[in-house]
Amino acid sequence: MHLLDLLSARRVLLDQHSTGKKRLLELIAARLAPDSALESAIYDSLCLRERLGSTGLGHGIAIPHGRCQGLKEAVGAFIRLAEPVDFGAPDGEPVDLVFALAVPEHFTHQHLVLLSELASLFGEADFRDRLRQAPDSNAVIALFAEGQTTHAAA
Repeated sequence: MHLLDLLSARRVLLDQHSTGKKRLLELIAARLAPDSALESAIYDSLCLRERLGSTGLGHGIAIPHGRCQGLKEAVGAFIRLAEPVDFGAPDGEPVDLVFALAVPEHFTHQHLVLLSELASLFGEADFRDRLRQAPDSNAVIALFAEGQTTHAAA
């Protein structure tokens, strides 16, 4: 499974407004849920993970994620916020770039691989800068495709 398998233009939101972390997690759950029946379960899994420790990485990045019973396949969403939100990141910086994941409960290894890929991509300042400047969802998806190809070749 690759990051691009998780994204679709419908799950890329640019210059989104959110009043805080809780509202952002609600928005994420709504976007990730394949149907309304799973929205609450996804939200709960994201909140449970955040209670264990912030998924804010630093440099304005967060990767909220959770495993969810009833989910049949992994899904992801990318959100670029219009105004940064406090996510409790270790560097104290608010978050403006978010890649959220919801995976089936049994996706233990795959979940860790996806998180590792994301952390690696977001560790590059140029990649973060280009995401902040991307004009539309197609450009965002192209950046993830390019980043994935570059990391696979390395």
